Amino acid sequence: MRFICLRLLLLIIFFVFGCSPGDQLEQNLALIRYLEPLDVVLEKPRSGEWLFEHPEPGQTFEAYRQSKPVSPDGTRRYIYLQPIGALTPIQEEVLRYTAEYLQIFFGLKTIIAEPISDSVIPARARRDRETGEQLLTSYILYDILEKNIPSDAIVVMAVTAKDLYPSDSWNFVFGQASTKKRVGVSSIYRFTDTVMDSMTYPVCLERLIKTSSHEIGHMFSCQHCTHAICVMNGSNSLSESDGRPNRLCSECHMKLCWNLGFDVPERLLALDQFFRRHKLSQDHRAVSKDCARIKQKTQ
Repeated sequence: MRFICLRLLLLIIFFVFGCSPGDQLEQNLALIRYLEPLDVVLEKPRSGEWLFEHPEPGQTFEAYRQSKPVSPDGTRRYIYLQPIGALTPIQEEVLRYTAEYLQIFFGLKTIIAEPISDSVIPARARRDRETGEQLLTSYILYDILEKNIPSDAIVVMAVTAKDLYPSDSWNFVFGQASTKKRVGVSSIYRFTDTVMDSMTYPVCLERLIKTSSHEIGHMFSCQHCTHAICVMNGSNSLSESDGRPNRLCSECHMKLCWNLGFDVPERLLALDQFFRRHKLSQDHRAVSKDCARIKQKTQ
């Protein structure tokens, strides 16, 4: 693994100092295409799964490029995480780890904003269930986030410890985003079955980074993925989501690389280190295969 990391580091140095921005982008896209054999084809959807209930056509790389996706510019270039409501110390720690992850994943500086009390959400945007109080996502998106988006923010993702619902007809939702408004919200309410501590936090972290990167992917104009197993796949349940690693398929990887301009070897190396440090074994297995294949490409 150390040898692989060294080879990736040398490749990063070459990319940074050895080519023009246009050449570097094409080389990054070529590397992603080389990772395509590692994509895992989606099985035929079964009853209850997202694609069974919501048959979607998907979105090709070319369709994405022609869609004029949301992109950072000289002014709007930061990702903001907006805590809403009280968080425990360990939940705050998971939020910090999530900010670190999103900065690696998208290659954009990620800032945790000052918390907002959930008391600003009126009674008409709340409801009580046997599992506890739920907050209406549309109020958070359009009445809180959209009206207060920082001038230097390209996207804003709210994070709350309370459960969420998108409409009266839904039981709950893990997260939701508005592509056009560049705002989203994720909840950690259903992300752990036990009291979270320093030993059990990786379960919550794995789920929060998955939901957050998925919703922010939507904010960068990525549609649900039907190409292969991917963090941009739709999901109807926690078990469906848990069965997939935090990995972009080659099609969605190219979309975000083309849009955001991140360095592929540098990104994969940082993801590898993050997953190992937090003992996210499923995610680490996936990214380590990507790292090994890029090492193979450079030999």
